[in-house]
Amino acid sequence: MNSHLLPTYARVDLAFEGGEGPWLFGTDGERYLDFTAGVAVNGLGHAHPHLVAALNAQAQKVWHVSNLFRIPEAERLAARLCAATFGDLVFFCNSGAEATECCIKLARRYQHACGRPERYRIITFEGAFHGRTLATLAAGGQKKYLEGFGPVVEGFDQVPFADLGAVKKAIGPQTAAILIEPIQGEGGVRVAPTPFLRGLRELCDEHGLLLVFDEVQTGVGRTGSFFAYQRCGVAPDVMAIAKAIGGGFPLGACVATGEAGKGMTAGAHGSTFGGNPLAMAAGNAVLDIVLAPGFLDKVRRSAILFRQRLAEIKDRHPGVVAEVRGEGLLLGLVASCPNGELVEAMRAEKLLAVAAGDNVVRLLPPLIIEEPDIADAIDRIDRAAGRIERAQLQKRPPNPALASSLPLPQAGECKERVGGG
Repeated sequence: MNSHLLPTYARVDLAFEGGEGPWLFGTDGERYLDFTAGVAVNGLGHAHPHLVAALNAQAQKVWHVSNLFRIPEAERLAARLCAATFGDLVFFCNSGAEATECCIKLARRYQHACGRPERYRIITFEGAFHGRTLATLAAGGQKKYLEGFGPVVEGFDQVPFADLGAVKKAIGPQTAAILIEPIQGEGGVRVAPTPFLRGLRELCDEHGLLLVFDEVQTGVGRTGSFFAYQRCGVAPDVMAIAKAIGGGFPLGACVATGEAGKGMTAGAHGSTFGGNPLAMAAGNAVLDIVLAPGFLDKVRRSAILFRQRLAEIKDRHPGVVAEVRGEGLLLGLVASCPNGELVEAMRAEKLLAVAAGDNVVRLLPPLIIEEPDIADAIDRIDRAAGRIERAQLQKRPPNPALASSLPLPQAGECKERVGGG
């Protein structure tokens, strides 16, 4: 079928007409257990009744008014985010890339407001993914995403992930900030060690730099805490959030301390759709659920169980799964085969997962999964791994040395075996 969509995605030939909780209903008549969750977006699953009601109610009032006027629901959501985090100020936008772009601008503007306009460079890390704008692509530094788009945006210094010595060497008179994902999602579900993050905090305090966390994928309960920084006790000065904060509705935000945000005065930044009433209704509805007593406790219990069961898969299928990594419900299977093969085998078992760097398969179930959902997913992964193992055996050439080492049957032995059943 011809499509008029710009061909920037290698889409799977699969479409959905509905969903409920952790399930998606395909136009092919099949049910799929969704452990992609829109790449960590659908944190509360599909068609969550509280989110549906909130959006329906707001849709009958007002959709958009622009930031020329006060938006009470935006003020409410900002206050709730600040009360639950280190933040004092919030800027709303529409995506993770925009949220991270705002963080970059805020860090540079902060140094300018402090009388240090020469400080504009930001230290980032190999394997990072911060978005698809020209600035966030430059921050990520991955050549496959930068190729063909002209000169790379200036001002980013990349160092190896989790290498504190390299960070120290990279700090110079033009350094403004350090930008890091507490867990690299796209980069292969690589967890930044807590001592390393503490070291970054100390370096930023020592040199007058801002510490910026990209929690677009790790935030809003994904790791079992509201935000990943709360697990390690290292608070940033600025944080980018998106994905799960809208429960599937486009919503991003930059959260900052009052000190870090002091340069962002009227006219310094803007977004036409940022903070619109529909997005704010979705965001507040998400917080109603995620911040309710006991919700994150349940996420942590689910995460422990899921990781334990995935360890069983690794033990049973070492030729398919080499390692289980990650935190909370942001988990990765390091594949012993090409990760695309494992994703396809899972999809054949009606389980949806997503590939990542470092030959990893990401498992990002909705935070609302129950124990039976985990057991179901494990069965499907087990069958998928079995599929791959059988295919590997079929591809394996016969081993003449092994055949020649087998003892030849003695006279009459074959007849006896047949006769004996």
